[in-house]
Formats: sequence, C-alpha cells, structure tokens
Amino acid sequence: MLPLLERGALTADRAFSGYVQPRRARGKLLLQPYVGWGTPGRVELRGRVLLPRTVAPARRTDPRLRNAQNVLRRLFSREVGGVTVSGVLNGQRAAAVSDSDGYFTLEFTPPSPLPGGWHQVPLQLDGREVQASARVHVVADARFGVISDLDDTVIQSDVTSVPRMLSTVLTGNARTRLPFPGVGALYRALTRDGEARNPIFYVSSSPWNFFDLLWQFLDYRRIPLGPLFLRNWGMDLLGGHGGYKHGVIEQIFQRFPDLKFVLVGDSGEKDPEIYAEVVHRHPGRVLAVYIRDVTEAHRDEGVLKLREEVRKAGVDLVLAADSLNAASHAMAMGLITPGEYRSVLTSVARSYET
Repeated sequence: MLPLLERGALTADRAFSGYVQPRRARGKLLLQPYVGWGTPGRVELRGRVLLPRTVAPARRTDPRLRNAQNVLRRLFSREVGGVTVSGVLNGQRAAAVSDSDGYFTLEFTPPSPLPGGWHQVPLQLDGREVQASARVHVVADARFGVISDLDDTVIQSDVTSVPRMLSTVLTGNARTRLPFPGVGALYRALTRDGEARNPIFYVSSSPWNFFDLLWQFLDYRRIPLGPLFLRNWGMDLLGGHGGYKHGVIEQIFQRFPDLKFVLVGDSGEKDPEIYAEVVHRHPGRVLAVYIRDVTEAHRDEGVLKLREEVRKAGVDLVLAADSLNAASHAMAMGLITPGEYRSVLTSVARSYET
C-alpha cells in the first residue's frame, strides 16, 4: 500500500503545485538561504524561495501562544518553484531554479582554492529586487570534524515523550529552549584547535522550516555554528529517520575523505545504531562516539551491547547523562586540553546549581 499511497500523494502534490506555483511566483517573494559547506575546491549552498511570513524576533518573555503561532507560521510555509536564484562566491557565479518545494542548490567550483573558514555569498532572485546574504563554511586543514544530532543531544526536546516534546517544540522559541548542561563548552572545546577550527555539522530530523529557530538558538547559547542538515517534511518522511541520517553522514564522509570524525547523538532514537554502522563501514575514520543517555534502563542495555561491538572495531562509545564524561574521554584522547575539560566541568556544575 505504501508505494501506491506515495504515488497518489506525489500526483496530487504535482497537480496542486502546477496550479498554485505560477500564481505565487507573481507575488512578493522571500529568499531563505541556509548554510553552505564544502572544500577549498567545491562548495554547495542550499536555500529556499518562499512567500513572506511574519515571525517576530524571539524574546525570553514571549508568551507561549505567540511562540506557538510562530511555529505554525514556520510549518505552514508557502513554497515557490520555478524561480531562478543566483549567487557569487570568490568571483564565480552559480545559478539554479527552485523546485516545487521551493528548494534550490548552488554549486561552486572556484578557479583557485578558497581559504578555510567562513565566507559570505550574496544571493538574488533574477529579474527581481530580492537579495539575501548566505554564510558558507569551507573546511581546510582541520584535525578532525564533529557530526552531531540536535534534538535531545544539544537542545532539550523530550523526544522520548510525545506530549512533552510537542509542548516543548510548539510553545518554545530560540531564547526559551534549553541546551543540555555543558554542551556549549564541550562543543567549543572540540571545534577549537589552537588558532585553527575543527568543523561541526548538525544532522537533525527537524524540518527545514525550523532552520532560523535552530540557528538563532545555537548563536544565542554560544554553541559553535556549522552547516545544518535538516529534512523536508514532505514525502521525504516516508524514507524514515535512519536512511536519511545515513545518507547525510555518507555525504559528509565522502566530501572529506581524509578527515576523521567524532559522532555525537542520543539514545532516544537510532543514533547508536546509525553511528555503529558508520564505524563499521568506515574503519579508522571515527575517533569516538558520544551518546547522551535520555532513555530508560531497557534501552541502555541495547546501547551497551552496541558499545561492545563498536569497541571491537577500535572505537569507544561513551554513554553518559551529561557532557562531562564525554569531555573526560575527549581529554584522555587528546581531542581537548585539560583547561578545556575544566571549562566543561565548570559549565556543568553551574547548570546544576541553577
């Protein structure tokens, strides 16, 4: 039945898009860039073309009803396809046409290698006075990279309880949502390597509609910024969480074949299983796996069995309730310094004091 339902939904979606897209394209448009990423010789930047929406800047004092209204405005976005978007990076222009869900992808292959770090890419809609500026992170000369989940790994979301999760997600905002104790200090330590910076990639099942909320949350909480890989909450959901996450991680590993990674997730969904498979598929590429313990004892038993399997491949899987055990292991491996470990310790202690 699933393939039949999927084909029916796709047919209905195409018919609806064929009717509304030309009408939407004639109106006022919004250009929503995401975060580009890549190597000195190849960069990819994704974004979306939408009809404008009114979402007020988040404040800690915002009432829950206003937060819920803003969440619904994000979820019920109105996408615009068939629009040409162009951007310029290091003098090179790239262009793409938005698809039926409003998404576009610009690919840059600079004639000369780009320096590592952050770059700005001016964007515009061809034939319109609609402009935006996107951030692009180029990875060069890093010691290792970090791939992290977001929900219940960085940001407290209560994904193991549907009622609590809905209350948290629907009534919070970028300033009221809470990080886990010590996560900011730990991630700052992992991504800082003297004067250089190790890249961090966030892979989440949250929809692209929440990109601005998640980006503002990371920035407000002083958690290192990096490219976000989110999901299209359309037909892509039929593919399942595991397949999507595997695909993104494989893409990152292939783009940086000489880079090793630290994988960070939680026990609430399938992160331990996904990361264990990554360890086996890429021998020698994973330095450590850190899993935040957010579930009951029966789930922990399964994670501990996976820990033994991963250990046979020469990789430690650390299951811990907070960031301190992960920081201790990272310090023992030389991934962070003793001073950075003390910063994590101080951050965790302050969180519990309040």
